[in-house]
Amino acid sequence: MTLGPGSRRLHLSLRERLASAWDVLRDFTTASPARFAVGIFVILIMVFTGLYSLPIASADGQVTPFADALFTAVSTICVTGLSTVNMYTHWSPIGHVFTYVGVNVGALGVLTLASILGLVISKRLGLRAKLIAAGDSNPMRAHGGPVNEGQTVRLGEVGQLLATVALSTLVIEAGLTVLLYPALVAAGIDPIAALWEAPYYAAMSFTNTGFVPNANGLVPFADDYFLLTVLMIGVFLGSIGFPVIFTLARHKWHVRYWSLHTKLTLITTIVLFFAGAAVFLILEVGNPRTFGSMDGWDTTFQSFFLSAMTRSGGFSVVPMGDLHGSSMVAASMLMFVGGGSASTAGGIKVTTLAVLALAVFSEAKGRQSVEAFGRRIPSDVQRVALSVVAWGATIVALSTITIAQITHAPLEKVLFDVISAFATVGLSTGLTEQLPDPAIYVMVLTMFMGRVGTVTLAAAVAATSRSQLYSLPVERPIVG
Repeated sequence: MTLGPGSRRLHLSLRERLASAWDVLRDFTTASPARFAVGIFVILIMVFTGLYSLPIASADGQVTPFADALFTAVSTICVTGLSTVNMYTHWSPIGHVFTYVGVNVGALGVLTLASILGLVISKRLGLRAKLIAAGDSNPMRAHGGPVNEGQTVRLGEVGQLLATVALSTLVIEAGLTVLLYPALVAAGIDPIAALWEAPYYAAMSFTNTGFVPNANGLVPFADDYFLLTVLMIGVFLGSIGFPVIFTLARHKWHVRYWSLHTKLTLITTIVLFFAGAAVFLILEVGNPRTFGSMDGWDTTFQSFFLSAMTRSGGFSVVPMGDLHGSSMVAASMLMFVGGGSASTAGGIKVTTLAVLALAVFSEAKGRQSVEAFGRRIPSDVQRVALSVVAWGATIVALSTITIAQITHAPLEKVLFDVISAFATVGLSTGLTEQLPDPAIYVMVLTMFMGRVGTVTLAAAVAATSRSQLYSLPVERPIVG
């Protein structure tokens, strides 16, 4: 069949329009990658909200209320682990599958996911895309200025980093599944049911989400130290960040070849792990509702488990609402810090804390620059670290005030759950399940801001900002 002139013109016009639309989309991924990343996350949340709203997703076959469906979608994609419904009884097997898929997609991270999609659209990684992909390992990569060779990931290694993200997720979750399956069977779980629960627990530990596939959670396994230790290992591997995994896979234990980012992440993570355990051991040893009824070994082990989970893991053996107020404050501080950059954990990140601590130490010593392990940390990194803490604290404060005003709940419980939402931890005092719809929407926004990251949001908003080509006269205000 031969097309006439009119048909050929229509065919060419349609093809040209499609090509033009494709070019616009491709240009958008490279011109404003931060905004593109945020947009992709919003689209994913909308998709999973629709999926959770389907009757087949709920156990009773009814449509889930919009607020609950939206909250679950955000909690899943942002790998938070909080819920306004009973995750075990409310959702059908299809709904649980949605959760399993959603946390693995969300765990890839905003910038890594955007880079992968941008690569698919543009057929290649251009310089801008490489910069924003590298930004997943170092927030400074998302900002202007020269990119020095001492940063965590070089531009030529971005492709390897993306491959490491996908491969490490698959390999680590598979390894955790192999370890968890016999432990679940030995604990009395049906071998067929364990085929589902083992990979589910593996995904929830590595992604630092904390959802559980059974009615009683980890309470039946409170004395199973092997299973709990495997979960802690999964949380640790997920929380140190993909750039650290990339470095360890490449240089193994040759510490002299590790980047400064890797050293700061591992050291700060280990210090907080032991410090948190010591604090919980001291504060909760006399609490009969938590550790007071346990023997010495149980109390010590559970203190370490709680320390690991408050960093972003989200699993719990003891009810968070039964902790002393002092322990809640300590847990809130650990949650606010979170895990490593470009990881499945949330919070302001351990490297942010490390950089600020080094800056304070250098200032106290009267040093001209901030240094660590024979490297100098530039002032722009210190400013970003300070900005992350300031914005994070502002988000937490505003959310806490708003929800406290809406619910009139005890402030310590509101603060705990808000920080848990911001840092995508998933631990709760029980308040989240009782929130009215207006407070649910506030928590949704808090989770989204916490997962997307203050630096990413700032980069998205300031993507069109212009460089200032002049400097103003200096004048020093009185500080302190």
